[in-house]
Amino acid sequence: MFLFNLSLGQFLALFGSASAVVVALYLFDRSRRRQVVATLRFWVAAEEPVTAVRRRSIQQRMSLLLQLVSIALLLLAIAQLRWGARGAVPFDHILILDTSAWMGARAPAVRGRPAGRTLMDEARARARAYVRALPAGDRIMLVRADALPTAATGFETDRLKLEGAIAASRPGSTALNLEQAFDFARQVGRLSARRSGEIAFAGAGRISEREGASTAGVPAARLRVLPVADAVENCGLRKIGLRRQAHNPAVWEIFVSARNYGSKPQTVNLALQFGGAPAGSRQLSLPPGSEQEATFVYRTRAAGLLEARLLTRDAFPDDDRVVIELPQQKTLPVAVYSDDPETLRPILEADSRVEAVFRPTAQYQPKSDAALVILDRFAPASPPVVDSIWIDPPAQGSPLPLHRRMEGVRFTRWHTGHPVGAGLRTRDLVLDSGAVLEPGKNDIPIAECEQGPLVVARPGKPKMLVLGFHPTRSALRYELAAPLLFANTLRWMAPDVFRRWELTGGSAGTVNTALDPEIQPGDIQVRHEDGRPLPFTLRERSLHFFSGDPGTVRVTAADREMVYSLTLPDLGETKWEPPAGVLTGLPSRGGGAAAAADLWQVLACLGALGLLVEWAIWGRYARGARPPRMRIPRRQAA
Repeated sequence: MFLFNLSLGQFLALFGSASAVVVALYLFDRSRRRQVVATLRFWVAAEEPVTAVRRRSIQQRMSLLLQLVSIALLLLAIAQLRWGARGAVPFDHILILDTSAWMGARAPAVRGRPAGRTLMDEARARARAYVRALPAGDRIMLVRADALPTAATGFETDRLKLEGAIAASRPGSTALNLEQAFDFARQVGRLSARRSGEIAFAGAGRISEREGASTAGVPAARLRVLPVADAVENCGLRKIGLRRQAHNPAVWEIFVSARNYGSKPQTVNLALQFGGAPAGSRQLSLPPGSEQEATFVYRTRAAGLLEARLLTRDAFPDDDRVVIELPQQKTLPVAVYSDDPETLRPILEADSRVEAVFRPTAQYQPKSDAALVILDRFAPASPPVVDSIWIDPPAQGSPLPLHRRMEGVRFTRWHTGHPVGAGLRTRDLVLDSGAVLEPGKNDIPIAECEQGPLVVARPGKPKMLVLGFHPTRSALRYELAAPLLFANTLRWMAPDVFRRWELTGGSAGTVNTALDPEIQPGDIQVRHEDGRPLPFTLRERSLHFFSGDPGTVRVTAADREMVYSLTLPDLGETKWEPPAGVLTGLPSRGGGAAAAADLWQVLACLGALGLLVEWAIWGRYARGARPPRMRIPRRQAA
C-alpha cells in the first residue's frame, strides 16, 4: 500500500493543518444563539450584551471525530492511495510500427509461414503479440512510422482498439525515417502522466542512406526491437528523368536509374514504350546493393505516355514500372510582312519551334492564322488583331508617336528587369539612325538613349513590341544582343511554346532541385495535381519541398517548368542495426506483478458520506435541534 500523488510527509502536513482548523472551530465559537421565550417582562438581562464564553472542553466529541476521519479519507483519495507494490504501477509504452514502402515486399518463404505474406503482415503479427504480452493495466500508444511519424492512437488500455489500429496499418510510399520516430517517441514519453515504459519498434528497419537512426536519449533498457526478417531479392526503378535537347526541342533525352536491393547479382531487361509502341531497351547487370543508369534518346513532338518497365519478377513488383506523361511540342506560327525578308530569315528560322511565313507588305491582311505578326518598316491602315512586332515603323501610322528621329544614337541602358530585356548587354553601341518613341501610360521602355526610349513593350492582349530602329540593318547586328532580343521577345509573347520542360519520375517525400541563379523567389510556384500549393524552401539556389502522397507536382520557375511524377515507392537502401544492450523479442507474458489497485474512488465516497452523516446528526439545522416554542396561557378577565 502506498500513496501515488503525495508523499507521506506531504499527507501528514495537510492532514495536520486541516485537523488544527477543525479543532479550533470546536474550541472557539463566538456565534450568538437565538432564544425563544414567552415574554420579556421578567427578562431583565435581555438588554445587556451577551458575553461570549470560551469553551473549556469539546462537548460534541463524536462529531469532531467523524469530521476528522472524513477529512482523512478525502485527503487519502487526493493522494491516490493504492493497494499493492509500488513497482506494479502501470507503465505507458510506445509501439512504433514500420509502415514504410519497403514493408509491402513479400516475405521470404520459411517453414510454418504461408506463401504470399508481406513484411507488413509479419510486423502486424509481432505488434499484436507485443500488445497481448503486456499487463492489462499498461497503456500503449501506436505510432506509424515512414517518412513522418504519425500517432495512430493515444495511450490506450483497450487492447481491442489497439489491435484494430494495428490491423488498419498499411505500407506507405515513403522510406522509413527512424530517427524522427525515436525523437517523436521521446517527446511523447516526457509528457506522459504515468511512468515511462518501453519504446518498442516492430519492422524491418530499412532506412535511407542519407538518413540516420540515432537512439540518443533512449536508454537501452527502454528500447525493444521486434525484428522482421527481410532477406528478399528485389531490383527496382529509382528514378527517370526527361528533358528536351537544347539544339533540337523535338528530341527527348531520357535517363533511367535502377537499383539492386538484394544480396545477389541480377541481370534485368529495361524496356521503354511510348503510346504502346517500343521506344528502346537495355540490359542491365546490377551487383548487390548497386545502382546503374541507362540513357535513351527519343524523337517525338506529340503528347503521350512514356512507360519504363523492368522485365523481372521479384519480391516487390511496385517499383518495376513508372509512367510519365510527355507534353506536346507546340510551334509558334509567325507571319512576316517585309519587302526585304532575307534580313530577318536567319533569326526566325534558327529555332525549329518557330514556323515563319514571309509575305510582301502588299499582301498584308489584318486577320491571319498566325499567332504573331512582324511588320518590317511598314504601318498598315488596320493594325493586327494578334501579338505584333513593329520594326522601325514610319511616322505616319506608327502605333506609338515618334518623338524625333536622330542620327548617331548612343545606347545608354537596357531594362533587364523585364523579360524582353533580360540578359541584354551592349557597350558603346552607336546606331547610325533611330527614332525616339513616346510610350503610353502602361508601356514599358526596354532600351533607352539619352533622349528617350528606343524599344517599348506594351503588355496586355494583344501584346506589342515597337523598335525605333532595325536590329539587323544597324550596328546591333554585330552584337550578341540582337538574337537575344528576338529570343526574349518570342518567349515573352508565347511562353508556352518556349517553356523549358523537365520531367522526373521518382518517389514521394523530400524533393530537391537546382534552379538558375537569375530566378527570383516570387517567380516560383509549387502545386500538387489537385491544385493545392505546397510549401517550399529556397537555399543557395536549391529548391526543397515535401510531398507525402503519391501524385504529380508541378514546379514553375520563370520560363522553366518541372513536372515530378512521384509514383515510385521510396525504398531504404541500408539495414538499421540496433545498438548493443537493446532488448529483443517479446517481453515475458504478463509482464511481472499485477498492477496495484487504485482506491481513491472508494475513499472519496466514504469521506463524503462521513461529512453527510455528521451534518445530519449534529448540524445546526438538523431535525430536533430547535427547542419547542413555549405557549403562554391567556389572562382571564376579573
